[in-house]
Amino acid sequence: MLITDHTKIETYYQALIDREQSFVGIFFVGVKTTSVFCIATCRARKPKRENVEFYTSFKEALDNGYRPCKICKPTENANQAPEQVEKAIILVKENSKDKITDFQLRQRGISPEVVRRWFKNNYGMTFQAYQRMYRINNAFQELKKGKNATHTAFDTSYESLSGFGYTFKKLVGKSPKQIKDKNIILINRLTTPLGPMFICATDNGICLLEFVDRRMLETEFKDLQKLLNANIISGGNEHIKQTKKEIKEYFEGTRKKFDVKLETPGTDFQNSVWNCLQQIEYGTTTTYQKQAEKINNPKAIRAVASANGYNRISIIIPCHRVIGKDGKMTGYGGGIERKKWLINYERENASR
Repeated sequence: MLITDHTKIETYYQALIDREQSFVGIFFVGVKTTSVFCIATCRARKPKRENVEFYTSFKEALDNGYRPCKICKPTENANQAPEQVEKAIILVKENSKDKITDFQLRQRGISPEVVRRWFKNNYGMTFQAYQRMYRINNAFQELKKGKNATHTAFDTSYESLSGFGYTFKKLVGKSPKQIKDKNIILINRLTTPLGPMFICATDNGICLLEFVDRRMLETEFKDLQKLLNANIISGGNEHIKQTKKEIKEYFEGTRKKFDVKLETPGTDFQNSVWNCLQQIEYGTTTTYQKQAEKINNPKAIRAVASANGYNRISIIIPCHRVIGKDGKMTGYGGGIERKKWLINYERENASR
């Protein structure tokens, strides 16, 4: 939303001048003279008051024709976890079988209030819920390998077997004794120059990579869990780790093709369309009609467009490279401005 309240505008402008860290992510400032947008702590030369306007989200700045500043990298740095939150996350990962208390956080100079607020705003869950998911994921992996449920429960800091069983069934969908053929979908988060993304993976590969503000994201989560007969819980695996590395290289301009394994549940037709998408060369675009012709179904233009819309793995399965027959930008779940940015970015880097 464009900020129009004059008092708020003056406060934000002063925060920009003073490079106030506490305002990072609170506003995004568009500079009319350069067509870039920044966060409060940007080190660039400060624009005049009459040459700026303020937005509540980076997506709105993108939608209004501004591009991310190369100095402060607003879509990355505004969404990265603060240092205290990063420390708390590392603590959870290093102690995946233990429950981290507020007292333990404070002992390490971490504010429990800051951590709770960030998790609620960026993950839509509490820090305690995040911890529970990590502990249950660890327990799930051990149970799959044949470890005794009782030992697993107490090893993951549960004081009672019933408490462990209740939480396990709530998150995984089955009791510890019923998981022999049960799968889980792990979800993680990464930042990019176009904003934060959610990444989901099974043991077989990546099954979702979407911007966190993508429309219909909740529907995608529900569909994915139904198609794979699995529940989504926070965690990580080698596929997620590899994807983070490859996406980072993509945005650094050093990677044009992806090697990470994918899992794409869907119809045979949808998978034929998604496979076709992966054949579109980096730095080029195609149309829905050409896609339909390539899969030997020239009349299925609308069906092809629909299948593109159901693609859950952004960037890696590059549906952003498909445009209208008239050359216009057509629908993209991550937003038209992101689509334009990705196409222009790849064109600029194609010859490197």
